[in-house]
Amino acid sequence: MLVIPVVLLAVVLNFAMADDYRAVYRLGPETALLLAGAQAGALVGALYRPVPAWWVSTVAPALALALAGPVSADMVERGRGAGPPMYPWTEPGFFAHAAVLFLLALRTRPRVAAEALVLSLLVGATGVSLNPDRFPEPRTYVVTFTVPVVLGAALRGVRVARTRLAEQEELTAEERARRTLLEERSRIARELHDVVAHHMSVISIQAQVAPHLVADPSPELRENLAGIRENAVEALTELRRVLGVLRSEDPGAEGTRAPQPGLDRLDELLGTVRGAGVEVTTGITGEPRPLSPGVELSAFRIVQEALSNAMRHAPGAAVRVEIGHRPDALTVRVANTAPGREGRTVPSVPPGGHGLLGMRERAAMLGGELAAGPTPDGGWEVTAVLPADPADSADPAEEPA
Repeated sequence: MLVIPVVLLAVVLNFAMADDYRAVYRLGPETALLLAGAQAGALVGALYRPVPAWWVSTVAPALALALAGPVSADMVERGRGAGPPMYPWTEPGFFAHAAVLFLLALRTRPRVAAEALVLSLLVGATGVSLNPDRFPEPRTYVVTFTVPVVLGAALRGVRVARTRLAEQEELTAEERARRTLLEERSRIARELHDVVAHHMSVISIQAQVAPHLVADPSPELRENLAGIRENAVEALTELRRVLGVLRSEDPGAEGTRAPQPGLDRLDELLGTVRGAGVEVTTGITGEPRPLSPGVELSAFRIVQEALSNAMRHAPGAAVRVEIGHRPDALTVRVANTAPGREGRTVPSVPPGGHGLLGMRERAAMLGGELAAGPTPDGGWEVTAVLPADPADSADPAEEPA
């Protein structure tokens, strides 16, 4: 953005400085153009290499002064008519150097800009001391050089602050997503722990009780049943050891030890949502059959989260819940219409921030798929396909209450 204005300013100042070097400093045309071009080039170079550009802008006028020798009568006469010229910079060179200081402060650390400002003021003070009667007071240099440096440093500070804020926001978003993923995985692990631990306990109890249900069990039967019970207890112990850390994070949450919900509690969930003022319809296709606890739990949680999202983001919308039983999979579809416009409202659900992430994690964990997106009528649809392995064919009557 600054390149074009700076280049145009450098072109104008180049001709002005060359004219002053010829008329006031009495330098040859080639020398005047060379020194003026160096200072003008330093102004453009400050956009890319500010420190070397500052050195060029400082050394070029000093070299011009050394080549010019003592102050000429033309310079004295110029001072009487149009005001005292800058020294050792010409008037255009003086403002070109101020612009270089501005670009230097805009692109370098404040300490570097402060050092360049001090050295520039010392050079200006030296020029004033050589000709105190004809040339500007020190405050001219102080004000004209200090203001650009302060302004450039302030703009750089604002730019750096914005950049760091954007980086911090990006890091915070990544950390929030990572933490959300870990929390959701931990919650799923707790629920799976409860499901697996329950069935391992049932296996252990049934293996212990089975010998007593036979009139005269053989030693081989007793040995096999004892091995089954031993393996079940060992697996249960190992499972609890691995997931013990997840339990200890919230030891007071006794609700995590309760039986986990499945599709048999879907009517209860839908009744709660209807009680909140949401119009919910259901549809079941295929022949229902027992499913593994993990599939039942994941299907229930996906429906629960999709209904929560519909209540949160589409108040007043009608919701359709469809459960499809296929030979090799269970399909879950929750679709809501566009938000209602009749003024009907429902209680808002506090934002969780990881609904879709949790649903996808559940589906992926089972080897299934989940798709979510808007519908043509302005609503939203969530569809999950979960591999439906039949549940173990255990007699429910034999399971403990």
